[in-house]
Amino acid sequence: MPSRRSRVGMRPEPIPHRLTIADAPPDTSTKRKRVHFPATVTVSFASPVSLSGVARPHGLNPKRHLCPDITHSSSPLRMNYHDLTYLDVAIAAVLILINGIISLLMRLDLEKRLLVASVRTVVQLLLVGLVLKWIFARDHPAAVAGLMLLMSCIAGTAAVRRTDRRFKGIWTSSLIAVMTSSWIVIGVALTAILSPNEWLQSPAQYAIPLMGMILGNTLNGISLGLDRFTDDLVSKRNEVELLLCLGGTRWDAARPTVQSAIRTGMIPIINSMMVVGLVSLPGMMTGQILAGAEPMSAVRYQIVIMFLIAAGSAMGTTLVVLLSFRRLFNARHQFLADRLTRR
Repeated sequence: MPSRRSRVGMRPEPIPHRLTIADAPPDTSTKRKRVHFPATVTVSFASPVSLSGVARPHGLNPKRHLCPDITHSSSPLRMNYHDLTYLDVAIAAVLILINGIISLLMRLDLEKRLLVASVRTVVQLLLVGLVLKWIFARDHPAAVAGLMLLMSCIAGTAAVRRTDRRFKGIWTSSLIAVMTSSWIVIGVALTAILSPNEWLQSPAQYAIPLMGMILGNTLNGISLGLDRFTDDLVSKRNEVELLLCLGGTRWDAARPTVQSAIRTGMIPIINSMMVVGLVSLPGMMTGQILAGAEPMSAVRYQIVIMFLIAAGSAMGTTLVVLLSFRRLFNARHQFLADRLTRR
């Protein structure tokens, strides 16, 4: 449609908004069009006539070039979660017979321990499942904090049970190391990494699994560090006492032993970080993928977990070794070797 000229100048006057469907170009229509994209995204839009006489998709913002009428279908990576039955668990339990057969053939005398360990695994996990079901049903912060505190106490005592030598105050040192390291790390995770607005709606869903993974690895580091520290003090007692006799301080005498113990406690998590994703898939990542999570999302969660575990293990091992050092060396720079006893 030609534009009218102004009587004053040659600039065209704006065309009044009197366009009708008949005035639209032939390729425009009010019929809905559907365009299919290969990435399982369906775009649906109508094509009314714009004020300029050119058809444009309905709802299209010319400044952003975004169409709001986009619906996403389910991702092809989404998998259905398969709930295992007790029959499936029983079939898997039959595999433990391989361990028993090897023990019998090689005369390892591990049959009784394997049986006890298998029964305890089933009973303990079933009990934990019932407790978690009760906790998740109520989802009260006090109940979640109480369970996390109980888990920390059990981890602290379990770390001492794995050591061959004991001394006065070892239980207290282990509990302090476990609770301090794990609660600091979980605090950072729930405040700096995860938004409180997300996990406060369901604290049990986030806090309990994170605390369990942190405690499990911190427990291993503490037990290994304690065992190495006490063993080295006994095997290198003459060297330690010689340095003290020559005028060295208690730190000078115990520093090599302290360094070796902390290194021993940190090696397992470092080795795991070196081969993660290449040799094995970690538990949390595997569980999320089996539950249908997008792989890259599971990877990001697992990276966060690995760093949390590494920090907790390093803090716990260092703290328990230093506390043990204070227990076995007094302020007069004497090595209290008589406090070390074999269980």
